[in-house]
Amino acid sequence: MKGQGMRIRRLVTELRLLPYDPTKVIGFLLCAALAYLILAPVLALLLDTVRVNLRDSATIGIPTGTFTTYFLQRTFLSRVSEVLFWKPFWQTLFVAGAVCGIAIPMGALFAWLVVRTDLPGSKLVSRLMVVPYMIPSWTFAVAWISVFKNRRLGGLAGMLETMGFVPPDWLAYGALPIIVCESLHVFPFAFLLFGNALRSMDSQLEESARVLGASSFTISRRIVLPLLKPALLSSFLLTFSRVLGSFGTPYILGSGVKYYLLPTALYNSYKVGSPGVAAVIACVTVLMGVSLVALDMFFVREYRRFITLGGKGAILRKSPLGGLTLPALFFTLIALGITVLIPLGTLVLTTFMHRPGLFTVENFTLDYWIGATIPAMVGQKGFFLNPDILRSLKNSVWVAGSASLLCGFLGMLVGYVVVRLPKSRVAAYLRQVSFLPYLVPSIGFAAASLSFFAVPRGPIPSLYGSMFLLVLVMSLKYLPFASRSGITAMMQMGNEPEEAARVCGAGWLRRMGRIVLPLQKHALLTGVLLPLISGMKEQSLVIMLATPGTELMTTQILRFIDYGYTQLANATVVGIVGIIFILTLSMERLTGANLATGFASRG
Repeated sequence: MKGQGMRIRRLVTELRLLPYDPTKVIGFLLCAALAYLILAPVLALLLDTVRVNLRDSATIGIPTGTFTTYFLQRTFLSRVSEVLFWKPFWQTLFVAGAVCGIAIPMGALFAWLVVRTDLPGSKLVSRLMVVPYMIPSWTFAVAWISVFKNRRLGGLAGMLETMGFVPPDWLAYGALPIIVCESLHVFPFAFLLFGNALRSMDSQLEESARVLGASSFTISRRIVLPLLKPALLSSFLLTFSRVLGSFGTPYILGSGVKYYLLPTALYNSYKVGSPGVAAVIACVTVLMGVSLVALDMFFVREYRRFITLGGKGAILRKSPLGGLTLPALFFTLIALGITVLIPLGTLVLTTFMHRPGLFTVENFTLDYWIGATIPAMVGQKGFFLNPDILRSLKNSVWVAGSASLLCGFLGMLVGYVVVRLPKSRVAAYLRQVSFLPYLVPSIGFAAASLSFFAVPRGPIPSLYGSMFLLVLVMSLKYLPFASRSGITAMMQMGNEPEEAARVCGAGWLRRMGRIVLPLQKHALLTGVLLPLISGMKEQSLVIMLATPGTELMTTQILRFIDYGYTQLANATVVGIVGIIFILTLSMERLTGANLATGFASRG
């Protein structure tokens, strides 16, 4: 017993001499930081709906800091509430519903053709179908306005008007073009979700029903459609939430005819000096976003009722199209042309024309790319010589790059703490709070951050107008993706390598640098590259935060459109799309990812 007691005391002494493990301290620091950076801005936004701030005080004559129901009454019950809120609200619901009605069947149809039939070139088609997801949503709006624009908004006419056809206002602006452009952008969500569901569905179920004499209609109604219900619900919720947070498309196609959705109504209220009303609208978008995600999480719990993969494996047999092969292939090529080739081709073509739609030799030019002067645009130069574009490009790379690095680092730390402190309150808190920005539409999150960081908070000065605010908000908005990537990666890594290094005397920083980060390099790379790609094309999040001097390429495009500089706007869009394609292909090569089938580490 005496010898055993000595061995125990010796072991305790050795454990005390081991390097200190600061996991709990880092966890508490992360909890405090996320509370200040995520929870506090959202709470401040809620407070701004009932408290007068400085800008509103000068307008409504109520002292700053006074609690009031004025903004709620003005937004929901006043004589101008129809213009401020209710009309944009109902128009948002209409547009989102229409987009769901177009994009979901479209994505489901092409998923079935690619996955469950012998469509020629299905692998290539699968890759091309996700291209609209890779490019910014407002790319389609810029292409649409280049073709269908009429003289209602002034500036250069669109291609159709130049060729002699004057598009009516309902075709050029408003609900129809917004619905079409949003549908073309979001249908890849349905394509990916339905494609994954069809891949996991055992075709023996359908064959068994067919052997028993069931008709194709009965098989579709009683077997296929019920098993695709989870994909249908997720597609609807994702599509609806994407439209709810979209700013660029409704701004470009709707503002000129005063067709506002909630994001543009929020932006207009803030720009005209009514941040209280803007806060109310932002809170509505936040509430709608949270409700949609809560519904999605509820349905996820119900998905176990639709399990189609068991321990016996599954068989995926493709149905022959037979005589429908050529019509199906032709239809697919037409769809790819409409969703990929025509929008991008239109943008590129217009950058080489003085007047879009006039196909004469003297109308073609390189001025909008390399011109030292552009006669029709006083003070402007071509894309590669334009100081405004080059400055915004530098800002975009700096902001998106810095935000992605910060986001990836924070995501890995959150994943490390959550996995190393399982079943603790710290882990549960970090899981929930790090996911919160995903629930909030981008423009609502920007409004909350602007409300909180636009004024000094203790030792922290006002951040409005600084690049740091853009970096901070962007990194927090994309934190859910990085944190989930970090948590998933850390769950696959056991404690043994770290424990062995700790016994050998390695400190926490040394263990992180020599063991954890090298083993998790693919997860870290994904957590950095995904926010980088998203940040380069982000517009809804930064439109309220960017100021003169901190303009990004996405906000520079809107400025060119407002000035009527169509070709320069299109050239800037093409530049962003090119950068995004390069980054996406680089990410796929480095991480072994494939957007058409999901991310998978090469190991």
